[in-house]
Amino acid sequence: MKYFSQTDIGKKRVVNQDYVYATAEPVGPFPNLFVVADGMGGHKAGDFASRFTVAVLQRELDKMPKVAPKETLKEVIQIANERLIKAASEDIKLDGMGTTLVVATVIGASLYFANVGDSRLYIVNEKIKQLSKDHSLVEEMVRMGGIKAEEARNHPDKNIITRAIGVKEEVESDVYEYPLKNGDKILMCTDGLSNMVEDEDMFDIIKSSRDIVEAVGMLINKANSNGGRDNIGVVMVEPY
Repeated sequence: MKYFSQTDIGKKRVVNQDYVYATAEPVGPFPNLFVVADGMGGHKAGDFASRFTVAVLQRELDKMPKVAPKETLKEVIQIANERLIKAASEDIKLDGMGTTLVVATVIGASLYFANVGDSRLYIVNEKIKQLSKDHSLVEEMVRMGGIKAEEARNHPDKNIITRAIGVKEEVESDVYEYPLKNGDKILMCTDGLSNMVEDEDMFDIIKSSRDIVEAVGMLINKANSNGGRDNIGVVMVEPY
C-alpha cells in the first residue's frame, strides 16, 4: 500500500483549518486509517475542531473491538461529535465550531468509508468517480431537481453545508462499502480542492503524474493557480 497526504493554506486564508491524517499501521480494529477534515469557526476554532476530531477518532478506535467496520465508523464518528460539542461548551472561544469529515480504511479488497459534510472521496481508475455525497444545501437542491448539476458549481450558496461534526447532538454520517479492484486510487479532499479544480482536471493530473506524491503536489498547485480561495487538504491511497 502506498499513500501520501498534504495540506496547504491556499492563497486567501490566514489560518489552515484543514487537517489530514494517513497511516498504513493498524489503528484499533482497522489495519490502516485515512482522514480528511475541514474545520469551521472563528479565530482558530476551525483549526482546533479538525485536529481535535481526528485525535478523538484515533484514540477511540484504539479502544474498540473488532466488529463490523461500518458499525465501527458510525460509532466512532458519533463519539467524536459528542466530544467536540463538549469541548465547545467548555470554552467560549470554541463556541460554534465544527468540521467536515471523511474517514476511510481498506480491509482486504474492500474500502469502508464515512463522510459528514462536503469533503469528498473519489475513486480514480479508468475515470474519476465521486463516491461520497456532499451534505450541502446546493447538493440537496440538485438531488431534488431544483437546479442542474452544472449550475451547482458556481452557485452562491455552494459553501453552505447541511451536516457537520460538532453541530447537533446526533450526527448523521453516510457509511459505505466499496469493492476495490487493481489500479484503483483513492482520492480524499476538502472543498478547497474540489471547488477550485474540476473533476476532469483532477483525473488528468493524477493520470499524468509519476506517482501519488507528485499527483498530490500537482493537485494542490492547480487549486492555488486557479485562485486558492480556501485551505486545501488531500489524501491519496494506492491500495495495491
